[in-house]
Amino acid sequence: MVPADLHVLHGAAIALLFIAWIGYSPFLSLFGKGTLNNQLTVVRARWIMLTSKRENRTFDGLLFGHIINSLAFFGSATLLVLAGLLGTFASLRSIHLVIVELPFIDEMSVELFAVKLLVLVLLLTASFLSFTYALRKMIYTIALAGSLPERHERGFPVDEMTEATAAVLTDAVMSFNAGIRGYYFALAALFFFLGPIPCMLATAAVFGLLTYRQTGTATACAIGHYVDILNAHEAPKHPAKTKSDM
Repeated sequence: MVPADLHVLHGAAIALLFIAWIGYSPFLSLFGKGTLNNQLTVVRARWIMLTSKRENRTFDGLLFGHIINSLAFFGSATLLVLAGLLGTFASLRSIHLVIVELPFIDEMSVELFAVKLLVLVLLLTASFLSFTYALRKMIYTIALAGSLPERHERGFPVDEMTEATAAVLTDAVMSFNAGIRGYYFALAALFFFLGPIPCMLATAAVFGLLTYRQTGTATACAIGHYVDILNAHEAPKHPAKTKSDM
């Protein structure tokens, strides 16, 4: 049943939120190689290449372990947040009565309140799925990196194997970034409880912030300079090709 107080502005706010969330990666691809994530693709390709040349790969194992722990933490934390949000549906009417009493909250029916909660749940569910998929991809990456040929082994197409490993690692990072991006847009969705206009403004602000962090921050510039140095001194053969992401 459609809430009686669900009007065009609410639909526009929901549409803008999901369009911005889904369209962020295609939009970022317009910047070509100038984004932070594309620059890091080159760095990851070099990391895996160096891993294949190391006789002792303990250091690389520690790095992989830290990444796995981070993915597991975000996945479990998101699951807890989701459990809390889903629990609110069990006491929806009583929670609604408390929330609408707050002076800065927009007036809404309990049905519209449920819709706004559902938007938040959908965003965080997508984040959870992204984190768990990233975890699986990292497990694949560890298997690939662990089976890279030793220095004394001959006859293996090491370049192709390292490129494939770097590509899977980059895919894992992309999934992780998608999960983190879901948190940003979930934050924008919280403004939906203030009203559709605040939600649209927050969505635009989040989109702009994410784009700025990919292209204009001191961190992005420093990484771009780092990659320029690598390209000038090594001329890498064929780094793994991937889409841009957060």
